[in-house]
Amino acid sequence: MADVEELKRKAGIEACKFVKSGMKVGLGTGSTVKHTVVELGRRMADEGLEIVGVPTSLATEKLAKEVGIKLVELSEIDGLDIVIDGADEYDPNFQLIKGGGAALLREKIVAQESSAMVVVADDRKRVETLGAFPLPIEVTPFSHEATVRALSRLLDCRVNIRMAGDGPVITDNGNMIADAHTGLKIVDPVSAEADILLIAGVVQVGLFNNMCDAVVLAGTNGVETVINPNGRL
Repeated sequence: MADVEELKRKAGIEACKFVKSGMKVGLGTGSTVKHTVVELGRRMADEGLEIVGVPTSLATEKLAKEVGIKLVELSEIDGLDIVIDGADEYDPNFQLIKGGGAALLREKIVAQESSAMVVVADDRKRVETLGAFPLPIEVTPFSHEATVRALSRLLDCRVNIRMAGDGPVITDNGNMIADAHTGLKIVDPVSAEADILLIAGVVQVGLFNNMCDAVVLAGTNGVETVINPNGRL
């Protein structure tokens, strides 16, 4: 376990090489990207790196403030130069499943406003077909049972509201997370995303399509960076 954590730390730090002074940086959420946030704070203190950040969750906002990263509201600036974030799965076309940390709505807003996206992850997240990881879908609390039924019919799989103890997980936006246990059948994630978003109770879905430009992977052989040949980097 210690070795896995050390590799994740190295991958998080490696991703910082894409960040240059003067950049506006989206700061993702998760166990690997937290190391990126800490390293960016160190570079600001020790190397004079000058950046501003936009966090994708309250947890990341707290960490960024602790390490000295200046934060701004996304609405105050004209887009971001890059976002560094985690992922729960990515396929050969660099399509992603995200939302295991229940921050997918803010993460997607930030990703859409970014000129490039770098994902940091361990190599267990690399898959041939998306869907082994339950697909997170943020839904409104209002009549969420009806939304879950509609999702189950659409995706032909079990869909359940994510729980924490005796109650549902509540996102930073006051919504719930429905996890769709699709299995390995998301062969067309672009169409799946469009179909899911047609359901009225759905706020956002954790399919991040045509956004990822590079993946920094921590694996048993060390850290490798895989560049999307059709990406923006």
